[in-house]
Amino acid sequence: MAPIRLAIIGCGGMGHRHLYGLAELHRAGWDDFALVGACDPVRANAESLADQAAEFFGVRPIVVSELDQLAAVGVEAVDVTTTPRAHHTIAAATLAHGWHTMIEKPVGLTVRASNLIRQAADASDRVLSVAENYRRDPVNRLAKALLAAGVIGQPRLLIHHSIDGGDQMLISVWRHQKDQSGVLLDVGVHYADMIEYLLGEVELVAAQTRLHEPIRKNPAANGGTPTANPAGVYGRWQKEMPATFAATAEDAVYATLVFKSGLVGQYIEDHAGHGPNLWARQIYGSAGSISLPVDRSGGNISLHIAGQGEIRADDLLALVPDFRLDTVTARLFGGERLAEYQFSFAETDRKLLAVEYADFAGAIRGEHAPEVDAAQGARSVAIAYALLESGALGRPVTVAEVLAEQLGDYQYSINQGLALA
Repeated sequence: MAPIRLAIIGCGGMGHRHLYGLAELHRAGWDDFALVGACDPVRANAESLADQAAEFFGVRPIVVSELDQLAAVGVEAVDVTTTPRAHHTIAAATLAHGWHTMIEKPVGLTVRASNLIRQAADASDRVLSVAENYRRDPVNRLAKALLAAGVIGQPRLLIHHSIDGGDQMLISVWRHQKDQSGVLLDVGVHYADMIEYLLGEVELVAAQTRLHEPIRKNPAANGGTPTANPAGVYGRWQKEMPATFAATAEDAVYATLVFKSGLVGQYIEDHAGHGPNLWARQIYGSAGSISLPVDRSGGNISLHIAGQGEIRADDLLALVPDFRLDTVTARLFGGERLAEYQFSFAETDRKLLAVEYADFAGAIRGEHAPEVDAAQGARSVAIAYALLESGALGRPVTVAEVLAEQLGDYQYSINQGLALA
């Protein structure tokens, strides 16, 4: 079967990370895609990606600065890795061109932008996939299987706590700007997707939100080491960012979640924590509890079943004898039944992005639907904004009313800037 002719749109840090994922898939023996185009208005970014692609694949993709120029290259599919502000306009254009489209999360900068993408995808016969990688972690796959098998009984309580960051920049300036994709959206959609992947739909949230650190610091500007540089990709851009800057997006949320199933969640996402980092994703059920490691760490799940004590590592696999990873994930991570793995973050990142690409290719070829579609991507955005809307309004809000755009006070100024208000 001929490779799918692919272009990457947006050739900054995330675009380069996706390139490394595509190369990882190629090295594992899958040639689903031929990278034929690199598109970015910043020519140097596109040239850098094209140069590295030539090293990986032996063929250099065409470099263009405008999306429409990709038509001449015979593109069939695109991977959109731009900043989120551009997602809804780019997706409308790529689908109109008849190109299958994968979009980095968050699928849209606001719920309205996400709904426009979903509507465009629904009206098209092309695939639209959201590049959500946390759920594809083999350890999270095992956690899903354990929960589905009922090993802790009926889930009753979720504790999801993540505290870190201090006053340091998280990867880039724009992740701290409300009109660009604040950190509670940028990271929050990952967590929202994981929570619903494991436990089903969130119905209602009641939140307090804060902007604890209105001034953020970027040590890389003065030759220091950045505190957040995933896979070591962003360093060259971080050096060019300001040493200090004003943050306009909230950096902490403290909330209660209520699920459709009746399960209750206690949710803390605090990117301004000073002192030791804290992580907890624990689920308590009617027959036991499960504690998950940090996403993409390869660490162990800890399971407690009443009367049996703690169960870890390979003993977990005995509880789900039918659990198998898909073929691509199994080859990339070294086995179809895994309870843990040991790779550097950069390697893990590449492998999970490779799995995203494999899923995208399978959806294009009609083998299955994309695992994370525009509807689920929009739900994750709606959950992140439900927290922010609740914090702004000072009352509980439902995910349904946010998703239906029945309220959006917090997002109004962002939508104005996007000409969507």
